[in-house]
Amino acid sequence: MPGDFSLGELALRFGVELRGDPQLRVRRVATLAHAGDGDLAFLANSRYRRGLPETRATAVLVTAEDAPACPGAALVTRDPYGVYARIATLLYPTPAAVPGVHPSAVVAAGARVAPSATVGAGAVIESGAEIEAHVLVGPGCVVGAARIGEGTRLGPRVAVYDGVRIGRRCIVHAGAVLGADGFGFAPGSGGWIKVPQVGGVTIGDDVEIGANTTVDRGAIDDTVIEDGVKLDNQIQVGHNVSIGAHTAIAACTGISGSTRIGRRCLIGGMVGFAGHLTIADDVVVTGMTLVSASIREPGSYSSGMPAVETRAWRRMVAHLRRFADKERR
Repeated sequence: MPGDFSLGELALRFGVELRGDPQLRVRRVATLAHAGDGDLAFLANSRYRRGLPETRATAVLVTAEDAPACPGAALVTRDPYGVYARIATLLYPTPAAVPGVHPSAVVAAGARVAPSATVGAGAVIESGAEIEAHVLVGPGCVVGAARIGEGTRLGPRVAVYDGVRIGRRCIVHAGAVLGADGFGFAPGSGGWIKVPQVGGVTIGDDVEIGANTTVDRGAIDDTVIEDGVKLDNQIQVGHNVSIGAHTAIAACTGISGSTRIGRRCLIGGMVGFAGHLTIADDVVVTGMTLVSASIREPGSYSSGMPAVETRAWRRMVAHLRRFADKERR
């Protein structure tokens, strides 16, 4: 159930300026348009200020520039969205798991499960697994000879293969697969020869991995995801990829093997990385970009063609073909 806090408590706890009655209380979060009594809203982008004067929220998180337009109480901060995230976490705490192993779960005799951990219905914990304190293993998970760090939560049907090490306080959402074989094959006279994938996967602390995302094990050395990385749903991380601390990657991105992505990068959705690349720290790659060469300097990078009307697109392609013909001549 959501919490219930006074504006005075929130202002003190999060170090923001309160303009309004400190005794007013909020219980939920809502958008400016749909907020009502007891709701907290936020305005992080002044382009949407037009919705502020009409809001019925009990309080709104705003910058000092936008605060005069707020019709009710205002919590004033330079970072409305960041403070909103912290207050929302307070209002909607993660439900506490009940320690213990569900009767339908299977735990091998050679596995080590901390007494404070929770193992859900139908989960399988294989020999050699180490499940540390306050870990939640969701229903239907399969955990091989892997280590799951303290306070980490695995959603339903997560598969963790042998040789995977997950840090503390991580969140792995439903259907993710960590440590499956990388795509390694050598051409032979009679077809493809599978290359054994003998590395593992090392995941740092405070990492979040989205639903149905896959992180392949290394071919020889480990695939590495450093502290604080955030991966969206349906991302493919190839073998021996390294992702630097606090990088965030949006859905449907594919990262080919042995690519190294730096720290604090922001990667848009459906980006494709060729293999064996190096991406510098603090790089932004916009959605649907094809990255085919290393990026050595921080900055924002893009490729691809935005959608246009079909006939215009066909004309553009025709011009490109004529240009190629002229270049050949």
